[in-house]
Amino acid sequence: MKKNTFVEDLRTKSVDQLNADLVEAKKELFNLRFQNATNQLENTGRIKEVRRNIARIQTVITESANK
Repeated sequence: MKKNTFVEDLRTKSVDQLNADLVEAKKELFNLRFQNATNQLENTGRIKEVRRNIARIQTVITESANK
């Protein structure tokens, strides 16, 4: 249910806002990977979640470009 509300929120945003969210998510993924490499990351499942959120954002961007 949580991911459905996330996608619904994404669909209400403009392409510029989606691109900003995408940059933010990629920065977060980089930081998580860095923490994982230095054994400072406690919740490794967060990496998977952020990767999927990036894919969701990219999908919504592609959908809005094809309209």
